[in-house]
Amino acid sequence: MSYIDGYVIAVPTANKEAYKKTSLITACILKECGALNLIECWGDDIPEGKLTSFPLAVDLKPDETVVFSWVLWPDRSARDLGTEKAMADPRMQPGVKNMPYDASRMIYGGFDVFINA
Repeated sequence: MSYIDGYVIAVPTANKEAYKKTSLITACILKECGALNLIECWGDDIPEGKLTSFPLAVDLKPDETVVFSWVLWPDRSARDLGTEKAMADPRMQPGVKNMPYDASRMIYGGFDVFINA
């Protein structure tokens, strides 16, 4: 069954267009490396929590928006190989891509799809 890389990040709201541009480039690279799809979602209805929430998880600042993203891969093996290939791509090297967000507050992980209804 499929494999998902999931991400939650805080993006400065003023950087939405820059983030979109970066994401489109990243999507092309990941698809060249075997990803099936990349979905980027700009936060719209993100409630504040007291114990847990997306804003708490990414230490959201007043001028930022939560972004929820995922990359669909055929399986874990394709993801591992594709990620390695993408990270070696010259277009993904530091300095080539200016990240329009603070990557140190990114939450990410890989997930085995066990239901797709």
